[in-house]
Amino acid sequence: MSEWTGRRVEAEVGAVAHGGHCVARVEGRVVFVRHALPGERVVVEITEDKGGSFCRGDAVEVLQAAPGRVAPPCEYARPKGCGGCDWQHADAGTQRGLKAAVVAEQLSRLGGVEWDVEVEDLPGGLGDWRTRARLAVDRSGRAGFRAHRSHRVIPIADCVIAAPGTVEEVVDRTWRTGAEVAVSVDSTGRTHIAELTERGRRVRHVVGAPESTELAARREWRVDAHGFWQVHPDAADVLAEVVERWADVPDGGCAWDLYAGAGLFASVLARRAATVVAVEADRPAAEHGAENLADLPQVRVFAGKVEDVLAAEELPAPDVVVLDPPRKGAGGEVVSAIAAREPARVVYVACDPAALARDVATFAGLGYALRDLRAFDAFPMTHHVECVALLAR
Repeated sequence: MSEWTGRRVEAEVGAVAHGGHCVARVEGRVVFVRHALPGERVVVEITEDKGGSFCRGDAVEVLQAAPGRVAPPCEYARPKGCGGCDWQHADAGTQRGLKAAVVAEQLSRLGGVEWDVEVEDLPGGLGDWRTRARLAVDRSGRAGFRAHRSHRVIPIADCVIAAPGTVEEVVDRTWRTGAEVAVSVDSTGRTHIAELTERGRRVRHVVGAPESTELAARREWRVDAHGFWQVHPDAADVLAEVVERWADVPDGGCAWDLYAGAGLFASVLARRAATVVAVEADRPAAEHGAENLADLPQVRVFAGKVEDVLAAEELPAPDVVVLDPPRKGAGGEVVSAIAAREPARVVYVACDPAALARDVATFAGLGYALRDLRAFDAFPMTHHVECVALLAR
């Protein structure tokens, strides 16, 4: 253990960085500081030091506060507390400004693009929005969330960002030691709870059913109650609207929906396209997609990794490609395969600005430029932000 771990130092807090912290410099070293805001002077307790040029710490005392600072509404949003929320100590406008700065910095540094980013809010405010969550279980059988960069479980009584019908239905029960508990509330207001093993396999359904019902894009969706679906109740509708408008599929054209999930974007592409190819690696999600879109004969669903399907199948040439990859991004192989088919437009939905920026740079090398970008605060109080990027040849 380094001599800096546990040490307390005063620091001037600099710019925000990707990951829910800000950058300070102490004695020639970079310190990534949580629970601080740019421009503040704070006392930092070093929490992690593996040697080298940087370490990590928490602001345990604020000597000079920034204008956007507020008292965190949750008692667990503190140093050594829950690691789920990053920006509860900032007001709504400041949170969105921090996220905008991160997206712009990532696009500049990793993507080679200078862009004036604005993060738009979604309806409903900062709390009571998270409709899907997973909680860990401590040795006493109590449910909670893990501390930042730790396996330590923080038992909780409530959660300010959780939607009604989720966390409060879990925390008053005793659970199997070492398990995880998945909870969701769907668009009909029905709660679903499952107890999972450490590897994520379901042991038993406690409340509700394996499938849930969601409403978005003027359709009803059957989805895995604990699989992927947008966790903010307004995000699916907003993203589908932007994707449909920016895709601008020509009447009778062809569109690809890669990383298609249960088929949300494929459904809006099919309003004008004669052919929609939807590709999803998770077989249960792909099966749900095929069921959800069974009334749209122009949609063909492939179950398989995107890179494998693009390499193995004779797919029709796309006029537009929509992709919504996981947090790590699409990567060079998939981006190259898309560019090789020369679609007029690419609509990229991203939950990680660094991955988006890297893929934007790869697209640029293959003849596609960033033409528009919108960012949404689909995860208030956290450092996460959802972006939609339009690229064109």
